[in-house]
Amino acid sequence: MGLLTNATAALFLSIALGHLIGRLRIGPVQLGGVCGTLFVALAIGQLGVSVSNDLKNTAFALFIFALGFSAGPQFFVNIRSGWRYGIFSIIEVVTVLALVAMATVLFGFDPGTAAGLFAGSATESAVLGTAAEAISHFGLEAARLQANLATAYSVTYIFGLVAIVVFITQIAPLILKVDLEEEARKLGEKLGSGDSEEYEPGLPSLVGRAFRAGSVAGSTVGDFERSRHNFVTIERLKRGRDIIEATRDTVIEADDIVFLLGRRQSVITAQDKLGEEVPVPNGSNVPITSLDLVLMRKDAFGLSVSQLRRAAGTEMQRGVFISGIRRLDHAIPVLPGTVLQQGDILTLYGTEEAVTRAAKELGNKLPPTDQTDFVFLGLGIVVGLFIGGLSFKAGALDLTLGTGGGALIAGLVFGWLHMHFPRHGTLPVPAVEFMKDFGLSAFIACVGLAAGPDAIRLIAEYGLQLPLLGLLVSGIPALVSLFVGWKLMKIEAPILLGAIAGQHCSTPAITALVSQSKSGIPVIGYTVTYAISNVLLPLMGPVVVGMASALQ
Repeated sequence: MGLLTNATAALFLSIALGHLIGRLRIGPVQLGGVCGTLFVALAIGQLGVSVSNDLKNTAFALFIFALGFSAGPQFFVNIRSGWRYGIFSIIEVVTVLALVAMATVLFGFDPGTAAGLFAGSATESAVLGTAAEAISHFGLEAARLQANLATAYSVTYIFGLVAIVVFITQIAPLILKVDLEEEARKLGEKLGSGDSEEYEPGLPSLVGRAFRAGSVAGSTVGDFERSRHNFVTIERLKRGRDIIEATRDTVIEADDIVFLLGRRQSVITAQDKLGEEVPVPNGSNVPITSLDLVLMRKDAFGLSVSQLRRAAGTEMQRGVFISGIRRLDHAIPVLPGTVLQQGDILTLYGTEEAVTRAAKELGNKLPPTDQTDFVFLGLGIVVGLFIGGLSFKAGALDLTLGTGGGALIAGLVFGWLHMHFPRHGTLPVPAVEFMKDFGLSAFIACVGLAAGPDAIRLIAEYGLQLPLLGLLVSGIPALVSLFVGWKLMKIEAPILLGAIAGQHCSTPAITALVSQSKSGIPVIGYTVTYAISNVLLPLMGPVVVGMASALQ
């Protein structure tokens, strides 16, 4: 027992066992490491482990800054683009606030329990940090209220998570009377999946193969490429013993062997116009490279992949392909109809000359480094602490962003700056993911360890009220969004359900939805609402605390 009462050992044991428990899956629902960590920490906390508040605040600042940094580019993009999908994040915030206010009045919840209900039902762990800091100003009552915050969150999160996962994968498709897999397939076809890299797992999306000229002999390279909608490129020809660099004006002769580069499905389709396939001749292989860049070209924002290729012209697009799109660290399907946004990370693939040429026109190349710029990171968090120290009045409420809200705002701004100047302030994606995962897990463990002794008391006091409220407060906003998106906005089911998962900031929900639909298309809707909700919901922590205090 002596080891368990050591704060450092208890912290890491909570994280380790919590993430182990979090791997357990019941049907489409997986608990997740964060909630698992809180459960273990609450249990170990019964032993009276003492954890420094400074450690808790440091871990949360690290997490919330990284969250803002990764969400910043898409958050500002969606503000400027009219909030079409952002309306679902507004529905989430307003509906959950209203339901928590009603529950507070009906059941007499204290500010800690009310904030825990808000955080757990909305499945947004970041609210714990901003609410806990607001509660810290309650003097002698702070410790008890923070314990209630953690316990209410732990109970309602489980049922809130079950509610949103079951709703978007089972209940919503029944209400809409759709088969998710079939709807995703149809939408994929509408977006042009037949001309994209819809391929078997494990096979490359872009390939190079060699064929005899066959029936295309006598036509130019440009004629052939246009007949294939420029989805393939003839990079080189073998004529006799000579290897010839192909241009669009090169005439293909009968005995030529052509080296074809393009998307796998497009190359397979194109071979019907060519002769037999042959081994790639020595010397005809073209050096291929890939490059990641941040999309910054203004006239490309809002264009689909196919529209971008047409706008680029035949020479600019020749020999280069978009092989990947990442938005908010989520892979977006690279379909001809996929719409591009400012801040998207595009992976260009093709010949070195073509990739370099296209990169200069499209945006800012990401530096090939895996080193974290700690000057940028440290200054960002310090700026966030300064912003968090500011306070303002809203009616009878005295509100402050606190460490969490300030670090979140700073992360948003610094993420936006990094999008425009990617060579400065480098925070590699794996580093940002570690900051988010470890920072949140360590913070949650600290909260659970401190709250442990009071957890059983609160559960005994409220019984089944909290679990039932977790189901309702999670499910009702999703139902409202489903009605608005289906009846009023006429959004396709896979994208609509992805947006609803995003308004809850629920990674388990979008994972279950992608698995259910057997398609990555729901991620298109998810990233928009996820970016906005990840900012709005944490900022509501002090609001909920102030609201519940006023309603008592």
